[in-house]
Amino acid sequence: MIETDIIIIGAGPVGLFTVFEAGLLKLRCHLIDSLPQPGGQLTEIYPKKPIYDIPGYPTVDAGELIDNLMKQIEPFKPEFTLGESAVTIDEVEDNKFVVTTNKGTKHIAPVVMIAGGLGVFEPRKPPVDNLEQFEDNGVEYIIKDPKFYQDKKVVVAGGGDSALDWSIYLVKNNIASELSLVHRRSSFRGHLDSVQQVMDLADEGKLNLITEAEVVGIEGNGSLKSVTIKHKKEGEFTKEADHFVPLFGLKPSLGPIADWGLEIEKNAIKVDTRDYSTNRPGIYAIGDVNQYEGKLKLILCGFHEGTIAVQSAFARIHPDKKNVLKYTTVNGVNGF
Repeated sequence: MIETDIIIIGAGPVGLFTVFEAGLLKLRCHLIDSLPQPGGQLTEIYPKKPIYDIPGYPTVDAGELIDNLMKQIEPFKPEFTLGESAVTIDEVEDNKFVVTTNKGTKHIAPVVMIAGGLGVFEPRKPPVDNLEQFEDNGVEYIIKDPKFYQDKKVVVAGGGDSALDWSIYLVKNNIASELSLVHRRSSFRGHLDSVQQVMDLADEGKLNLITEAEVVGIEGNGSLKSVTIKHKKEGEFTKEADHFVPLFGLKPSLGPIADWGLEIEKNAIKVDTRDYSTNRPGIYAIGDVNQYEGKLKLILCGFHEGTIAVQSAFARIHPDKKNVLKYTTVNGVNGF
């Protein structure tokens, strides 16, 4: 049994910053995340994507933000259970909760903070018959390490920001030896600047842009060798490929969270905005996983929610102590 002051379910940016705010109050945290490393979507889906609305940073890559948050919480020595999903929350004596993972690891604390982003994600897959046969053998739904595609022939499919941004990145950084972007429409859903960059790269002959088309088949012997593309006007043709990366987004679902006795509204956890507590005293929900009137799904807002929730958690953990707000500009940051 792992014992701590606050169990944080979700090690994304909001969960990580909550460790910092808890540490200022001398509260220890243990984080649980189904991913094998901290960072949540920022690490898993778009580590190289620039973020522009973090105060003090005109721009910061998603992965860099996570690295900085990890350095920021280092003095408070958080502990992690990674690669495991929280599946149950049971209330036990002394107003404490036991959180058990899918691998049977148990954690106990008087406070639980759910910072699980949008819950559990599954990739939206194209309707290609033998697609799963090549998963991890040439078919990937998320680009984790761009260098994995060094000097490879890559076919990206999709019309949103993720497909556009990664195509631009792999071409401009001379990673893929050949990159083809396939989209079933002639227009894109992504930012206009990204669309223009893709168009410019195509005009310069640095990127194969294939619109009004979709990948309908893949072939290979153990690993991917080619894809079949069906064009609206030109019919079907085959293109050599080492990797096929369909970036059609992810399907979020609450997963086990829906079974934790929490009030759900709009596929998210309803909270009291005074302290972001749920209908179960001692359990809080912060970040994209919660819902209230006027909710904005921004990292910045999640940071605020975690800060307020920690103040309330302190009162639950230490009902006989008075918490006086201390400014870091005066007191500095003192770890454990």
